[in-house]
Amino acid sequence: MTEESKGVTREGWRLLIATLRLQVRGLSMGAGVGLAWTLGKVAVPQLTRLAIDKGIEKDGSLVFWTMLILAAATVAGFFAACRRYFAFRESRLTETYLRERLFAQIQGLHVGFHDKAQTGQLMSRSSSDLQQVQGFVVNIPIFVSQITMVLGVVVILFFSDPILAAVSLAPLPFINVSARRFSNKIHPAVLAVQQEQAQLANVVEETVSGVRVIKGFGAEGVQQAKLQTEADDIRRESMKAAYIRSRFLPAIDLLPSLGLVAVLGLGGHRVITGDMTLGGLVAFNTYLTMLIWPMRNIGMTIAFGQRAASALLRVNEILSEEPAIKDPAKSKHLPKAGLAQPTGALSFQNIRFGYDIGHTDVRVLEGLTLEVQPGESVAIVGATGSGKSTIARLLLRFYDPQTGGIALDGIDLRELRLSELRRSVGVVFEDTLLFHDTVSSNIAFAKPGIDSDVVVRAAKLAGAHEFIMQLPEKYDTVLGERGFSLSGGQRQRIAIARAIVADPRVLVLDDATSAVDPTKEHEIRDALATVMRGRTTLVIAHRPATIELADRAVLLDEGVIAASGSHHELLETNEKYREVLAAMATPKVVE
Repeated sequence: MTEESKGVTREGWRLLIATLRLQVRGLSMGAGVGLAWTLGKVAVPQLTRLAIDKGIEKDGSLVFWTMLILAAATVAGFFAACRRYFAFRESRLTETYLRERLFAQIQGLHVGFHDKAQTGQLMSRSSSDLQQVQGFVVNIPIFVSQITMVLGVVVILFFSDPILAAVSLAPLPFINVSARRFSNKIHPAVLAVQQEQAQLANVVEETVSGVRVIKGFGAEGVQQAKLQTEADDIRRESMKAAYIRSRFLPAIDLLPSLGLVAVLGLGGHRVITGDMTLGGLVAFNTYLTMLIWPMRNIGMTIAFGQRAASALLRVNEILSEEPAIKDPAKSKHLPKAGLAQPTGALSFQNIRFGYDIGHTDVRVLEGLTLEVQPGESVAIVGATGSGKSTIARLLLRFYDPQTGGIALDGIDLRELRLSELRRSVGVVFEDTLLFHDTVSSNIAFAKPGIDSDVVVRAAKLAGAHEFIMQLPEKYDTVLGERGFSLSGGQRQRIAIARAIVADPRVLVLDDATSAVDPTKEHEIRDALATVMRGRTTLVIAHRPATIELADRAVLLDEGVIAASGSHHELLETNEKYREVLAAMATPKVVE
């Protein structure tokens, strides 16, 4: 094992120990119960020895000793059940704690992280990796009790017959050496298997989420080939791990049996010569037999520990990620809305921003400056890739500009808590996502539990009420995955209703009518106009009918605001504006 691999192994175990420290009390109780189980188990061979030597060979009190053996076995069985309960309770608590922490971290990480992260990798860390940790923790009380059993048996054997004990236990140091070598070898193999499983999960996730595209292009064979490649990789790495186990685990099984053979030979001779009782030999052999499973389990537990340590390293890659976008140390609050103080003023000052794509800064905005008055609606018009949607992402602080600043009602966005900012800015994205839930719950997503009348009113304003009432269960109809059971226009109207319920002081319509058939656009134009009235609104659009809803239109070109005025003014006076609208005249999606 290289020094780097040793360092990774130590780091994994350090993380594992730090995690277990959170449950010292529960694990200690499990270990204590395991100790009581050990006492019951180690008592049985001693009672068996006495039953043979006294109950059979001397006074015939076999029933008495039989009842004692039964009592000791009952005690061991009772505490075995208790030990198992504590083991599973603590392991599930560990898994739950890590899963909740990981999920919170994934939600809290900035959008830039999710742009690069593979969904399958995140799913693998949230499921299979955490199951590896759970599988190890459940073995801890069992492991502790078995270690206690090994120590107790060794002490009893040496007190019973030191010479015979030394002969029978001679293989133990070799078992320890084998276990250590096994631990060092199995760690990188297990880590490789887990990494390949994450790659497989990513292929499955992409295939399921993109099944319509795959079927549309008849590319099932392409995805099947990807899956086969990843499945073969898992099989290859798993066979490497299996080869390592096949080399070491048989030795761990065999070595204690060598001691048993020695006891039968040497101990049997001593019984014949009268130096040892028959009961003593039976008890000695029973104790040695009791060592075989714990010794083997030690190797298995080490392997479980290596898997758990490897899994925690992968989980910690996410947990240790620092969010690039986070709440300020000292936050400010937005001013309260009032008649004397209208809210929703936006100020973009000298914004420069570019996306990090492949370690290259792809510049989008180059000194953009824009002022939006409270209650004003502004349409942002620009060619594809000009940065229109980027403005919405910066406003939500999905990203922060490299230079310049954005203020809402006079407060820099970086001085606001993210939760307050995102409650104050509602967005209807071009790519509409609905959840596998009822229509009502999707509309009330931002405010769960809100009165149903508010939901219905929002749906009517968004032009969604009519088609919702035609659904099988109306507002209680459960939508399919991502809402694909609805048309694109229907999904977008529900998304608009969702933004209405949120009641933000700033509304962003990011190509919100792109999926609506032009012949039906009039159905929601009046609704949008009603929602926009008196509310600061940024309209990112390519259709003239939608742009006309705004009080003012601005042309975004080469990262700056190139022109500003009403839609009709810009049509008459700006050649670039006319070119942009002409280029985007064809609808992107037809319902």
